[in-house]
Amino acid sequence: MTQPVTTDGSANGLAPAVTMTPDEALVEAYRCLMCWDAPCTRACPTSIDVPGFIKRIGTGDLIGSARTILSANILGASCARVCPTEVLCAGACVLNDLHERPIDIGRLQAFATDGVVFGGVTLFDNAPSTGSTIGIVGSGPAGLSCAAELAQRGHDVTVYDAHADPGGLNTYGVAKYKMDRPTALAEASFIEGFGVEFRQDTMIGRDISIDDLLAGHDAVFIGVGLGAVPPIGIDGEDLDGFVDALDFIADVRAGQADISGQRIAVVGGGNTAIDAVTQAAKLGADRVYLVYRRGRDEMRAYPHDIERALSSGVEFIHWSAPSRVEGNGAVESLVCERTEHVTDDDGTVRLVAISGSEYSIPVTMVMRATGQEKRRSFLRSIPGLATDDGGRVVVNDDFRTGNNKIWAGGDCVNGGKEVVNAVAHGKAAALDIDRTLRSDDQGSITHGSRG
Repeated sequence: MTQPVTTDGSANGLAPAVTMTPDEALVEAYRCLMCWDAPCTRACPTSIDVPGFIKRIGTGDLIGSARTILSANILGASCARVCPTEVLCAGACVLNDLHERPIDIGRLQAFATDGVVFGGVTLFDNAPSTGSTIGIVGSGPAGLSCAAELAQRGHDVTVYDAHADPGGLNTYGVAKYKMDRPTALAEASFIEGFGVEFRQDTMIGRDISIDDLLAGHDAVFIGVGLGAVPPIGIDGEDLDGFVDALDFIADVRAGQADISGQRIAVVGGGNTAIDAVTQAAKLGADRVYLVYRRGRDEMRAYPHDIERALSSGVEFIHWSAPSRVEGNGAVESLVCERTEHVTDDDGTVRLVAISGSEYSIPVTMVMRATGQEKRRSFLRSIPGLATDDGGRVVVNDDFRTGNNKIWAGGDCVNGGKEVVNAVAHGKAAALDIDRTLRSDDQGSITHGSRG
């Protein structure tokens, strides 16, 4: 069996720690029942042949296993780390029905792909050049997936991204305890190996006009993610120590966050909030609170991530909403009000603050994780692009927009889902771009919103 990279990444200077030893992988692979109907595959947005890649691990064919994964999901290495496998592939494993531990699909997937993605192994050859050129806006998972697929099909692909480094959410927005920055950058380098050109620090609309982008390419894919977390709208948000949770996560990934001994409150109940509190706890904060206006059952975060946060020492404060932040130049306390549900005469259920219920939490930092903004102004500046009431780009089943030269996918289309969903969007769009350019079919399309 091919040996994986070493646990300290010394095989190539970039790869992360090995997730399994060869013996552990073999034992886990032989637990798989190889179900003929593969509910694990059906639960994967990119339809990875899970029994197929696991069987190849069992026979010692790691190259074949990696090919099976990466031909379906070119970002299989990062998805192995950041996917909520507990609710997708592993969550669908039939062993759950037998009251047994499900197959550890995520770790097996990382074991199979790491040696290829981070080890410089060539699995796929590009098709002969078509002479067509495609511009991709955004180097996140959707953009990388689309770029890799199109490059392999012989198209000339250029990726434009406003950040200094490629990778989008994987590089800047995923909690470090799930996947570190070098891993994300190494995966982007793997995509670059297909001949994809990256133009970082390049913002469309500022450095390159929309008109020039469209004129310079035969097709364009929009794969921009979501924006920053907007202010909550309470007094004290201008104090030092009141920050965007995503900025905190990015600082941690860049090695620029020292919060040892601090007392931290994170406001929100979604996956970003959970990532922020868990990361803060793991970095040695003195106390970490998660403040959420409703109960635990109404949190949007995944149950397994909530349990991880609790086991890391995070203190959950439910049925509370922030009313203001107090401090002399810097955060000293977060003042909250208790909340409850009330039912109006017409049956409408509303969340309200309880009068006279204010209390104070002594903290030195407050993070907002209450939902990211859509990039409405940028999207509206693109001719022919339509957005729905939620600010999401409207596309058809092939991810084509109202402009016959533009496709879109990822968070700007679905409003913010998983990395694997963005990968699926990028690949599906690439397949239609390829079909369209080869047939010169730029005819009209019927639109409907995609999720």
